[in-house]
Amino acid sequence: MREVYRKRVETLLESLPYIRMFSGATMVIKYGGAAMSSADLKDEFATDIALLRLVGIKPIIVHGGGNEISGYMKRLDLPVKFVEGLRVTDEAAMEVAKMVLVGKVNKEIVSLLNSKGAAAVGLCGDDGSLIKAKKLVKRAADGSEVDLGLVGEVTEVNTALLALLEADYVPVVASVGTGDAGESYNINADTVAAALAAALQGGERSSSSPTSAGCTAISRTIRRSSRSARPATSWSWWMVAMCPRG
Repeated sequence: MREVYRKRVETLLESLPYIRMFSGATMVIKYGGAAMSSADLKDEFATDIALLRLVGIKPIIVHGGGNEISGYMKRLDLPVKFVEGLRVTDEAAMEVAKMVLVGKVNKEIVSLLNSKGAAAVGLCGDDGSLIKAKKLVKRAADGSEVDLGLVGEVTEVNTALLALLEADYVPVVASVGTGDAGESYNINADTVAAALAAALQGGERSSSSPTSAGCTAISRTIRRSSRSARPATSWSWWMVAMCPRG
């Protein structure tokens, strides 16, 4: 136990320069993959977020949940199909994706953060028109269009809503967007995180990197500061960008 506390003290001492540098900044974080499948990693992730909040950093969480969506689709005997990493999403698949991402995964994350003392609120594209989207046009190598169904790309982000919430809460955003006619779109969580980071900085939105908005892109995965001997696949979360405000 004494060794554990010693490592925590070392970590805090190493972190002080970065805490001073980034206190007051907004941190957009993509949370997903293997880190969502382990109870221990979920707990550590929530603890990390609570700590960031305590030292004055304002985290915004963007999450996926592809494995859970696939699991529920299989239970419902619905076909699971991907094209270059993107889920082919017909109306039935969209209904399941929204149910799982918004109604289950999002609320589990919010509940866990709340239990750690980080007051959180769950959101998706529908809420306050947070994420406006349109159908993603995907092209094959020969130039022909590949129909992915209700897979979308971000067209607009309601940053005013995020700014209002992040003052007192941790926004937790499910990667579901809404179209002009109120239709829902399944959007890759990496894409949503990059678009939110870009929009918060006030620059052009990018589906691949927030650097076009002047954000400080973080190209490496953030390793748990405890420096334990876990394999790389156990890393808890990925920071998309630090977005200074003001």
